[in-house]
Amino acid sequence: MIKRSHIRQFLAVVDAGSFTRAAQQIRVTQPALSTGIADLERLVGAPLFIRNRRQIRLTEAGGRFLPIARDLERGFRAADGFGRAKESAKPALKLGTIRSAPGEFFQTIAALLARDFAIEISENSDSELRAAIQGGRLNMALIPLRQGEREPNVVPLYEEPILMFVGAGHALAGQDEVAPEQLAPETMIARRSCEFLDATSRFFTRHRVRPRFALRSDSDDRCLRMVAAGVGITTAPASLAIDGVVPITVSGYDFRRELGLLIDPAWRAQGGIEQRLSHSLPALRRAAADWADARVEA
Repeated sequence: MIKRSHIRQFLAVVDAGSFTRAAQQIRVTQPALSTGIADLERLVGAPLFIRNRRQIRLTEAGGRFLPIARDLERGFRAADGFGRAKESAKPALKLGTIRSAPGEFFQTIAALLARDFAIEISENSDSELRAAIQGGRLNMALIPLRQGEREPNVVPLYEEPILMFVGAGHALAGQDEVAPEQLAPETMIARRSCEFLDATSRFFTRHRVRPRFALRSDSDDRCLRMVAAGVGITTAPASLAIDGVVPITVSGYDFRRELGLLIDPAWRAQGGIEQRLSHSLPALRRAAADWADARVEA
């Protein structure tokens, strides 16, 4: 008999793209995950994955089984919440966010949503949050929107530039614009949460800038504070600026990000959710506009 653990393991491998990452995400050992998938394949009577060293791909049978598995997982989650529905007047909202979302802004978002929902929050990368929405493991996520991404379940909030930051006392702090080549002697700090990390690396490589790195960190606060301390320089969204750092314009470096909410349509279709969203979403848009305006004025 197919169990929920089989479905959970199957979807984890699909969303993660590897057995190793899937095992880490659902907190099981890789041998246990492999055994579970083999058991599921025996139960459905067909291989579900094509395995090789480079990637894991779905077989034809796996592709047909995927929408069934997603529907089953949503059903399991609805059943989990059924008994708890009477305990709280507010429906549950599993809310995800990228790690580089400004703390003050996310506080505003969470406070507004908490008026209408009982929130459970998780942090992850853009790709992992999108996979979690698609798999029904999250109901909503604050993520960087892709260019031109507009649909009923996408809620744009605000846009901002990605800037190069130096310490307030840095020699380049007073210059209006610098060429990328001028940064060749600088020591860099890498924000691992940066959505444009690879693109930034390619940008500087094209200009033959291969700097030394003083720090690579998942903590945006630590990276910016090391810039303020004079340890190095870094790129970051404008909203992450702190006291002691100043932005400089680098010729040709013109990346921007737009943050918005991605909503699971299956969750949105559940009874009572749309009514609450019709109250929350306009307030979120107004708050985002006010917040962005305040940052510009500052």
